Amino acid sequence: MISIESVRYSLRNLKQNKGRSILTISSIMVGIATIFIFISFGYGLYNYTNELTTSSSADKVFILPQAAGGIATIGGDDIILNDTDVNEIEKAAGVYEASGLYYNAAVAKQNGDQRYTFIIGYDPKKDFIMSAFNIDVDEGRLLRPGDMRKVVLGYNYKIPNKIFPKTYGINDNIEINGIDLKVIGIMEEIGNPQDDSQFYISNDQFEEMFPDTESYGQIIARVNIKDIEKVNENIERNLRKSRGLEEGKEDFYVQSFDDLIESFSSALNIIIGFIILIALISVLVSTINTANTMITSVLERYKEIGVLKAMGAKNYSIFEIFLFESAFLGLVAGALGVALGWAISSLGGFILKNLGYGFLQPYFSIYLFTGLILFAGATGAISGVFPAVKASKTNPVDALRKE
Repeated sequence: MISIESVRYSLRNLKQNKGRSILTISSIMVGIATIFIFISFGYGLYNYTNELTTSSSADKVFILPQAAGGIATIGGDDIILNDTDVNEIEKAAGVYEASGLYYNAAVAKQNGDQRYTFIIGYDPKKDFIMSAFNIDVDEGRLLRPGDMRKVVLGYNYKIPNKIFPKTYGINDNIEINGIDLKVIGIMEEIGNPQDDSQFYISNDQFEEMFPDTESYGQIIARVNIKDIEKVNENIERNLRKSRGLEEGKEDFYVQSFDDLIESFSSALNIIIGFIILIALISVLVSTINTANTMITSVLERYKEIGVLKAMGAKNYSIFEIFLFESAFLGLVAGALGVALGWAISSLGGFILKNLGYGFLQPYFSIYLFTGLILFAGATGAISGVFPAVKASKTNPVDALRKE
């Protein structure tokens, strides 16, 4: 255990060399703050994906057109998904029901202003469709069978100046592609500007507005989640047979919700890992700076160390003085870095939420705070080991001779 006298001596020395101490603390603080920011946002995204995994979307399977090169797309230009495909999917063992969704671009107008966004057409009789989006209405209601000239708006239409200067409420009319549609519902906030600006109409209304449409953008099926891989194989087999395709030459792609989450999580792991690696390099540079600072301190205090040893100070006493100084600098830098990281993350989350990216929010854990502070302290201590050993082995006679 380091003695109280050694602690006081170390603190007094750090105070006397404030400029150097502040620079050392600053270099470590920046690295810790960087790590805090990226980990907090990474945790936030992981929590978001976990919420999706346990949501009502987990028993859904998505069938999309697959373009050349094996790339799945929504609304492939040359690949048709129609009611025949929906029927074949529903025949597959393990599939409870299926339905097609239409997608297209649309233009909305308000007093001369116009905005381009996406419009989705779905069958209101299939109530599982909206649960696949993992959202519900915030105001009003969802579409019902037979609803024509009616629309459900994304969340951002109720916020002034988010899309249009004037907001929309229930029973208001909105002009979409030159047709006045009555607002019957407004969706909950998703946290994505594109999703929160979409329109939702019935399939019948979509076909009236876009009469040249020949294909669904995608088909969604509600399936038995206990053996979802087998269900996917059954869907693929039925569609291959119906479309006259050989295995491996499919023009469609079957993807479960878990597959979507897994691919997203894998990409997220790579991105977060790469960013943290960059931040750790920053901390490594800070560690080298701290070691350099402590070595310089040993050289500058060579004679002082000789005096301490001449007065009876033991090697371990000299060692703990310098080790404590470097560890203390690390702990202070860690605390300040965590505070700075928390402030920047909180501000970033607030800005992103106001910009419509509500799903990009930081997550703060007590383990993140304490872990990074202890990590910074350990980093400081490790960087001070070599200088502390060097100081403890100083020959007092040589040190007192040195001018």
